[in-house]
This record gives sequence, C-alpha cells and structure tokens, in this order.
Amino acid sequence: MSRILTGIQSSGKPHLGNLLGAIIPAIKLSQDPKNESFFFIADLHSLTTIKDAEVRKENVNAVAAAWLAFGFDTDKNLFYRQSMVPQVTELNWYMSCYTPFPMLANAHSFKDKSDRLADVNAGLFTYPVLMACDIILYDADIVPVGKDQKQHLEMTRDIASGFNHRYGEVFVLPEARIDEQIMTIPGTDGQKMSKSYGNTIDIFQTDKKLRKNVMQIITDSTPMEEPKNPDNCNVFNIYKLLASEEQIAEMRKNYEGGNYGYGHAKQALYELIVEKYSKERELYNHYMENIDELHKKLEKGEEKAAEIASKTLGRVRKVLGF
Repeated sequence: MSRILTGIQSSGKPHLGNLLGAIIPAIKLSQDPKNESFFFIADLHSLTTIKDAEVRKENVNAVAAAWLAFGFDTDKNLFYRQSMVPQVTELNWYMSCYTPFPMLANAHSFKDKSDRLADVNAGLFTYPVLMACDIILYDADIVPVGKDQKQHLEMTRDIASGFNHRYGEVFVLPEARIDEQIMTIPGTDGQKMSKSYGNTIDIFQTDKKLRKNVMQIITDSTPMEEPKNPDNCNVFNIYKLLASEEQIAEMRKNYEGGNYGYGHAKQALYELIVEKYSKERELYNHYMENIDELHKKLEKGEEKAAEIASKTLGRVRKVLGF
C-alpha cells in the first residue's frame, strides 16, 4: 500500500478550476484501495500572505467543506489542518538547521519575488522547509504535484536524504507523481482560471449569483443568427469539460447551425452546473452551516495524524540527542 500525501492551499473558496484540476482527481486517487491518503489543509503556509484571522478561518472551512462535499472519505483516509498537528513546526526548526541558505535562495517561491524584497517575509523564504516537513513527517511514499511544484519535491528529497546520510534511515524519501495530463481550466476570460486573474466560476454561490457569474464569460460579437466556431468560444470550452458526449455534440451542432446566441450557450452552461453539482452544492452549504460537524471530521484526522507525526519526531529527537 502506498501512502499518498497532498497539501491543499487555503487561499479561499475553491472554484471550478480547483475542483476539476485538483480536488476531483485527488479524491479519485484516494478511492483506490491500494492507496492510503493523507490530505491536509495548509493553513500555516497561508500565513505568509493572509494576515486576517477571520478570513483565514473562513478559507479553511470553505476548503474542507468543498473536499467533503465532493466525497473525500474521512473514515478511510486522513483529513486534517496543518496547524492542528504542531509536531510539524518542531520538525521545521530541526530541518531549518540542516538546510543550506543557497537552496532556499534558489527556490521559485522566493526568486519570483526576490526583486521586491520588502514584500518577502521569513516565512516565504523558508516555505520549502515547512513543505518538506509536511511530507517527511508522515513517511509519505508519493506526493502528487504539478510541474510548478516539482522543484519543492526535489528539495524535500535533498533535505531528507542529507539528514539520512548523516544519521541513518530516519526519513522515507518521497517520490513525485507528476500528472502530465492535468487540465488547464479556462476562466471567464479564456485565460487559466485563477483567483489572481479574477476570472473564476464559484459553483457554491447562490443560483442567482452563479448565473450572473456564468453570464460574465467573455465572448465575441458574432450575431446570434450566424454560425459560430465552438472551439473558439470560452463558454463551449468550459461546457465540454462538464458535459456528456451527447451534450457536447448537441451544443456543437447548435453553434454551427446558427440562430443560437452566446446567451443561450451561457444559460445551458449554468443549467448544467446546477444539475451536475446539485448534491455537492447542497452538501457544501450543509457543512458551512454546521461548522461543528465539519470540525469533528477534521479533528478525527488530526488525532491520527498526530500519532504518526509523534513517532517520526521521536526518531528525529533521538538521533539529535534531545
């Protein structure tokens, strides 16, 4: 059995791009009986940018509710908040004392902002060490990552292997699983869907707000009566990610046949989202309205995670003489 670990950013309510590109594939991976999944909400990492306590708590709740709404099984897997397993911060200090400065200075997370050093805090600079500790603390075998996170996984292996070389086989060296087929989900403006671009679709908002959100998708000025190329349309490119083969074929026929406006296509996309995710939207709202129930599911995972973390930390403390 492989132990798979995934860290989940708590930067806000998950949008359609997060769901299709990360959450749904990760949950599918966790349903494989050959896998043991550890999914954690990286709320300590969020502190590098989010300073408002209420915003951070709301984000954590929203992320947890979304994962649970889409079927992550907390009875078979571990689901926990990073901040509720404090062993990771102790290990972070130990590993910081074994991580060379040049390694951190070369990290993308720092280099991308190195020309604006006034915006860089120590947490951002040492981010890769905490990320490494998130992984090696739980003896993870596999870490699914996007191409942009490959460097951090390589640094994790370097940090862990350097420690092992000095003290013996203390840590399991994780392997990266890079999905080359990860979808790039288009946003309302055709760019990659991202909060930073302000082009997301939030499926968890009310019907009225969701419809308004969908109606904001940018299209060209082709008159309604003229035929249209669906492959050049933002609406169709989102629709085809959610629809069945039959629905996609029908929508393509509508575009190419003329007398079918972008307003019609947007309405069809809105109705598809509402129909396809009716159960998930209901469950999300249930958890957000019953925070105690949500937290109990997290606390169960946190208790198990703490047990495993304490064993790993015990190995580390022993070889360090503490």
